Amino acid sequence: MDVRRATQRYPGGEAAAGITTRHAFSFGPHYDPDNLRFGALIACNEEHLAPGAGFDEHPHRHTEIVTWVVEGELTHRDSTGHETVIRPGDVQHLSAAAGVRHVERNDASAPLTFVQMWLTPRQPGGTPAYEVVRALPDSTPYAVPQAGALLHARRVAAGDRTPLPPAAYLYVHVVRGEVLLDGERLGPGDAARVTDAGEGLRAAAVTDAELLVWEMEGERTGV
Repeated sequence: MDVRRATQRYPGGEAAAGITTRHAFSFGPHYDPDNLRFGALIACNEEHLAPGAGFDEHPHRHTEIVTWVVEGELTHRDSTGHETVIRPGDVQHLSAAAGVRHVERNDASAPLTFVQMWLTPRQPGGTPAYEVVRALPDSTPYAVPQAGALLHARRVAAGDRTPLPPAAYLYVHVVRGEVLLDGERLGPGDAARVTDAGEGLRAAAVTDAELLVWEMEGERTGV
C-alpha cells in the first residue's frame, strides 16, 4: 500500500479566475515520471470553483472522465449536445473516445467542489458517450468497462467498517472524514494505492466519512 497525502498533491488552477486545483498525479507543468498513473487511473483532481468560475470549452480524447460532486452544482455542456447540472451524489461519465469538447462551470451562487478522475480506455477511438447516474447508492458500483474499472462510493458512519473489494489495483480516495486503512490514518484528500488487494481489507471510519474507491483490473504498465 502506497499512501499519498493531500499535502503531496500538485497545485494547479488559476486563483485569480476562482479556480483552485490539487492534482494527485503528474499533470501539466508538474511532470513526475514516477507518478504518471496507477492502473487505469491517470488523474484524480480536486477542483474548487468559486461562483461564476469555470473551464471554458476544451478538448479531450481517448479518456474516460468520471466526475463526483462534493458540494455545490456543476454545469456541464459538451459538443455532442448534452447540457446537465450535476449535484452531490451523482456520477457523471464522459467517454471522450475519438474526441469531444466540453465546458465545466459553476453557474450557481455557492462554491463548488468536485473530484474528477481520468482513466485510460483499453482501446482508443470510438464514438463519444455521456451518462449521468443520479444519487449513486453505496451498494451499486459504477462500471467503466472501457477501462476495466468499477467505482465504489462509500459513506461510512463513525465506528463502522466497510469492506473493500479485492483487485489487482485498488485506489482509495478520502472525500471527507477520517478512516483507518491497514493501520494508516487517512484524512480528506489523502489516498491509498493498493496493489494485489486481497479479501478482508476494510476501511474503519474514525469519523463519518465518504470514500471513492476504484477497483481496477490488472495487465497495466507504467504504474
